[in-house]
Amino acid sequence: MKQYNVGVIGATGMVGQRFITLLENHPWFQLTAIAASPRSAGKTYEEAVAHRWAMKTPIPQQAKSMVVLDAQADVDKIAGMVDFVFCAVDMKKEDIRTLEERYAKAECPVVSNNSAHRFTPDVPMVVPEINADHIEIIPAQRKRLGTKRGFIAVKSNCSLQSYVPALHPLMKEFGVNKA
Repeated sequence: MKQYNVGVIGATGMVGQRFITLLENHPWFQLTAIAASPRSAGKTYEEAVAHRWAMKTPIPQQAKSMVVLDAQADVDKIAGMVDFVFCAVDMKKEDIRTLEERYAKAECPVVSNNSAHRFTPDVPMVVPEINADHIEIIPAQRKRLGTKRGFIAVKSNCSLQSYVPALHPLMKEFGVNKA
């Protein structure tokens, strides 16, 4: 099976750390780029998160020695290293939208954990079990951005992500609705 080269943007924060742990030994994804703020850039991942590692499991061995790139200054470099990125930056929403669009315009698909694009009309918010067809809006987004390969897709917030897959079959099969 082909493994996709992926990067984590915002890798030193709590959500980024979680992404890093989830990617350890993953059968589909190979972590090839880690990026964060300029204060972490240039350090090994272990140095960058040493005193603020928030996960119960240790820092994944593969990630420890990877050099953290600058999420904003190294967009083109990162885009050239990966098939796509997971984005979990902690910035103002306007800055997140700008950064994610820079990655998309660098022809790097972005899977965002952030809420900044959740109401952008041509950015799909996908809960795969429920609305995988929402990715069909991506060609319209690519037209707006002027990209061939790059795009942004967002996940729903944690609450929706947890209970909607359980409620959806009830609505579909048993007619449970808002009435």
